Amino acid sequence: MRLRPVLVAALAGAAALSSPAAALAAGPGQDKNGHHDFAVIGDIPYGADQIAAFPGWVDDINAGDPEFTVHVGDIKNGSTRCDDDYYRMIRAQFDRFEQALVYTPGDNEWTDCHRPNNGAYNPLERLAFDRSVFFTRPGMTLGQDPMKVASQANLGVPENVSWRKQRVSFVVLHVVGSNDDLKPWAGIGETVPTAAQVAEQQARMDAALQLVREAFADASKRNDRAVVLMLQADMFDPSYTPPWSDISAFQPLVQTIVSESAAFDGEVYLFDGDSHTYNVDRPLAAGSPWLETYGVRGAADNLTRVTVDGAAKNTSWLRVTIGRPNADRVLSWERVPYSQ
Repeated sequence: MRLRPVLVAALAGAAALSSPAAALAAGPGQDKNGHHDFAVIGDIPYGADQIAAFPGWVDDINAGDPEFTVHVGDIKNGSTRCDDDYYRMIRAQFDRFEQALVYTPGDNEWTDCHRPNNGAYNPLERLAFDRSVFFTRPGMTLGQDPMKVASQANLGVPENVSWRKQRVSFVVLHVVGSNDDLKPWAGIGETVPTAAQVAEQQARMDAALQLVREAFADASKRNDRAVVLMLQADMFDPSYTPPWSDISAFQPLVQTIVSESAAFDGEVYLFDGDSHTYNVDRPLAAGSPWLETYGVRGAADNLTRVTVDGAAKNTSWLRVTIGRPNADRVLSWERVPYSQ
């Protein structure tokens, strides 16, 4: 399969399971005949106008008929309230996706809810509520045609899921901006991270690291062509400037991704949102300044990172195609404009 023009230009310029990865092949229909396109969206809907437009955007994606859709987090902007009814409204829209819908939380729907204009909520309470709304069936995705996935519900992180398709391993991780929730909850009077905050972040990061290692090990064992990682946080935001403490929580994950990618005889892709601007790069290739920023050992020349459009810049969804075994690259993609 020939690479889509958008990708060519961009690259030229730059059910709980005890061992989720081991069960990647368990889901029925993961290698069914037919097309193998999927959609990636994130950081939507933001504000009243996008909330009004969101049902139409769901319709557009349905009309595009991807095999599944992944929402990489932030179902609201960072300056609006985190009230119960909003989450239920988004869940109702997620239920309108005709195919499977995979969702991982972003920082705006829980981490940042301590802000006064968000309602001055306790973020951990909002995280628990988010899980109660969107992860009612661990091991199954959302959408009208849900697919079976391996879940880390046994570790208390039902949103961390994995599955396989066409010898490609998919991993969706709950890793968010706001330094993965290690920024102090200033809106409710905290000046340093609380003990509960630190404990939650550490447990969630440990689960993410475990899932990444398991997925790469399983992909290598099965001779998979690629590993695809998806999460909310843009750990390599091109507009980022120090202080280092703003991204320190991501260091163990970055090191693990580098180590596992370097040892993997295939392609690696990382899809994220958070920074709102479409971008394709290789942030962990040899010579990248991010290697020094994070203080990691080694490099991952086989990793391509894609940031999806979001917030006010969200005028399209990303269609990703899994190429045939003889394709130049395993994945290619294009931005598909919304009709309204």
